[in-house]
Amino acid sequence: MKNMISSRKIVHQAKGRADASALLSRSIRILLLTTLFFATSLAMGQTSNLSQVDPTIGNVGILLQPTRPTVHQPNQMIRFYPVRADYIDDQISFFPFTISSHRKGELFGIMPYQDELKATTWSKRQTYDHDLEVTTPYYYSTYFVDNDIKTEFTPGAKCGFFKFHFSTKGEKFLALRIVNQGSWQMDGPQSNPKETTFEGTEEFMGMKAFVFGVVQGQATTGQIDLPSADAKRSNAPFRKGAWIRFPAGSPDEILVKYALSFISPEQARENLKAELPGWDFAELQKVAETKWQRVMNQIQVKGGSPAQRRVFYTSLYRQYERMININEHGRYFSGYDHQVHKTDRDFYVDDWIWDTYLAMHPLRSILHPNLEGDMLQSYVTMYEQGGWMPQFPLVFMDDPAMNGFHSSITLLDGYRKNIRNFDANKAFEGMLKNATSATMLPWKNGPKCRLDSFYREKGFYPALWPGQTETVKAVHDFEKRESVAITLAASYDDWAVSQMATELHKPDLAEYYKKQSLNYRNLYRADKGLMWPKDSAGNWIDIDPKFDGGPGGRDYYDENNGYTYAWQAQHDLRGLIGLMGGNKSFTAKLDQLFREPLGRSKFAFWAKFPDATAMVGQYSMGNEPSFFIPYLYNYSGEPWKTQKRIRFLLDVWYKDNIFGIPGDEDGGGMTAFVVFSSMGFYPVTPGVPVYNIGSPLFEEVKIALENGKSFTIKANGCNIQNKYVQSAKLNGQPLTKTWFTHDDLMKGAILELQMGPLPNKSWGAGEGDAPPAGGGY
Repeated sequence: MKNMISSRKIVHQAKGRADASALLSRSIRILLLTTLFFATSLAMGQTSNLSQVDPTIGNVGILLQPTRPTVHQPNQMIRFYPVRADYIDDQISFFPFTISSHRKGELFGIMPYQDELKATTWSKRQTYDHDLEVTTPYYYSTYFVDNDIKTEFTPGAKCGFFKFHFSTKGEKFLALRIVNQGSWQMDGPQSNPKETTFEGTEEFMGMKAFVFGVVQGQATTGQIDLPSADAKRSNAPFRKGAWIRFPAGSPDEILVKYALSFISPEQARENLKAELPGWDFAELQKVAETKWQRVMNQIQVKGGSPAQRRVFYTSLYRQYERMININEHGRYFSGYDHQVHKTDRDFYVDDWIWDTYLAMHPLRSILHPNLEGDMLQSYVTMYEQGGWMPQFPLVFMDDPAMNGFHSSITLLDGYRKNIRNFDANKAFEGMLKNATSATMLPWKNGPKCRLDSFYREKGFYPALWPGQTETVKAVHDFEKRESVAITLAASYDDWAVSQMATELHKPDLAEYYKKQSLNYRNLYRADKGLMWPKDSAGNWIDIDPKFDGGPGGRDYYDENNGYTYAWQAQHDLRGLIGLMGGNKSFTAKLDQLFREPLGRSKFAFWAKFPDATAMVGQYSMGNEPSFFIPYLYNYSGEPWKTQKRIRFLLDVWYKDNIFGIPGDEDGGGMTAFVVFSSMGFYPVTPGVPVYNIGSPLFEEVKIALENGKSFTIKANGCNIQNKYVQSAKLNGQPLTKTWFTHDDLMKGAILELQMGPLPNKSWGAGEGDAPPAGGGY
């Protein structure tokens, strides 16, 4: 039994070999750089970057969703985790073959049992020991303590590999399940009599997934219709079960390999044959580990505490859960027109743009610009197939969640960062169609309604008074109008359209949407210092901006209250500063944001605003709209306050434990903020290719760029106390500005910061030192 138990913490050894097929897809220069950086860190006595990733960080949610210990290859279809409530739960329901999209449920499932199989088995959860669980990005194992069964898993791109170790000499069983609706075909035609095969089809959200699997060894198989009561008791309801039975005396170890397809059962077979023709578990694990080593080694850090490095590299790991490539050897099924397409280009899905446009896409633009271009082209292809630029482009459809057409911002940001491997003109066509013809209503796809026409005529989205009956049928019953949030989002989106029109030499459209981008000003209420709702007659509505607006403030705002939305004008920060009365008044309002009391108990506040977690005054570290706000002191002449706030927020809210994520992490959206801020810079305004300087956690950060160059930040004297920038140099020249450009970074600049324990209030405080503030950049 001892040889079946692995310790929870694994120290990974440096590996000099690389997967030959993967080498072909990378330039020799980037491989040489990452290999050199990795070897240097080992020579200095540091552990490998990959060994510092802990996928259990944040596995217990503050209020809403936990992170999952997802095991997968970077940006690939197979994404695995044990299905349980969260890390505190000591029972596992089943092991999925993959998930449909981030937080949208699992597809297929398997679970090992022994000695007895009956209809209730499929709802029987198995107890594990947390200390006997091993979770890495490329390998998972756990041990069921009641039944003495060990499970191991390692992922491929479109395949997965299980090893089940049984302690019994009696009968052994594998229980298969369909999570939604579907069917099984058991023990299909096979070329090897020592193998047992199975096929499954699962229907979900208007499309199908197909699995083909092979089990090593002869077994008997069957299917079962699960009673409805049993399905209701299961944590993940399913309809159709199947089983694979191994007789007493069969080997203790059972191997199961499988592949998925969104095209057909035959394609699932081909995917398995192409990627995993044999039975070498260690080889597939090595391939996955090598791919993870490569992306983790692209950023090397020196200094910081062990906990800070674990948080940093775990946050970097989260950037690769999505988007995922669903091209299956030259073909893919699209949920946007429900057709199979032939193409040699990768097609990427699963993105929540409201969450990811802020930092996740900008980070990828640095680390993997060609990959980002493929994803932007996938947006364009979705527009061509489905008629609209996407908002939340999932595997099966564009989910019009949240608000805003922020794909426009992401496309502009990529274009201005010299990512040109997407059809910019077709992209602009889609951006313009969304702006002119689509409804802005939250959680709605389709043509505009009369509220959208009102917006274009009057320059703001009209709100209802408390208790007033909704008259527009298209408004979502729960999400409401979100009138202020929509006005601000549309202003930023229109700015992106204007700027892209400028880039593509369309001056008339550029001028029109430039004016539209200033609509946010129509809702600034000077006597309150906040963005405020108006009714259709232009009257201010009497509200408590901390608490009114129903669940999540959705009558006027969205998931956050009026204090968060006061700052949502990244595209025109100089204009916002003017509205607030200039630099001193702007800074005072920022200060007060972090000090303003809730005005009620935490219980009462979170009962209404569960997404607004990790509160510091009225600032919510736990939700995406707040990420850029601490950097705004750079614009008003007091950058030392940005340095103070960023260090405080990272230290207080991001820990290397199961409670270490302060809100919904959103598949890389939140942890991209951690990666950027820990390195010492941040993209405040996607679409403006500059980065704000903050306060790095590490003495040195070195990014190996795919163009063969490297960008380096040296923070001399950096430690827990020395968080304030005393002076700066860029490529050896004095730098008083609180920012640098994307071109600086991509050309391989060296940014050198001298850090100290007390603020230097003159550095970066000059009139010309503030970053470009959007506008007509």
